Amino acid sequence: MTGFPRYAIYFAAGSNSALSRFGAALLGYDAYTGDEVPFPREALQIAADWRDVSADPRKYGFHATLKAPMALASGNTETELVAACAAFAGKTRPIPVIRPVVDVISGFIAVIPAEPVGALQELAADCVRDFDCFRAELTAEDRARRRPEKLSERQREYLDRWGYPYVMEEFRFHMTLTGRLDAERRGPILQMLRARFAALRLDTLAIDRLALFKQDDAKVRFRIVGEWALARADLSASSPD
Repeated sequence: MTGFPRYAIYFAAGSNSALSRFGAALLGYDAYTGDEVPFPREALQIAADWRDVSADPRKYGFHATLKAPMALASGNTETELVAACAAFAGKTRPIPVIRPVVDVISGFIAVIPAEPVGALQELAADCVRDFDCFRAELTAEDRARRRPEKLSERQREYLDRWGYPYVMEEFRFHMTLTGRLDAERRGPILQMLRARFAALRLDTLAIDRLALFKQDDAKVRFRIVGEWALARADLSASSPD
């Protein structure tokens, strides 16, 4: 299995944001502080086993993947990765803005964009490419854990090339709130999560930062060890697409 520590480059909404508090409460864990967070009363009312419902995403903290978890290749250091994150964030680029909604994706419930955003796909692809030099190669065991027999041919190619199958045009931005749910359970939970999300009045969400998450060993959760605002390109002289 891949060694530890593992690192991931994610989008997180900012420690003081309403969206981060929303996600931390539903997962019962704040990746900024490493603290447990009480579940909302509504979640426990709709699902008495909410701790189990949210167990899978709790391990990672509330986030959207840009570069999937990886061990560092031999010769690379955390200090160098931190410097690379700062350099990446410092390159000016159009800041993706999405219209966030709560919906089902591959059987679990997440905050996702209501429609595709090209700049977001480009940002994610840049993260995959630019940070791949830090990634240790997948072991045979890690590759098997991705169940390549269940993947499409293109996804298997991406798994072998980039260590993760859901990159480039296969990338789908999502901030996960639950594990996979049987169809009959999703309806009431989805309704509750949509109501809580609507209370945020979050009509748009700028994907304007990246965070470095670290997992020290397999028994602990990921925690944020660095965060950088993305440098915004000056588009004042440009006409909208």
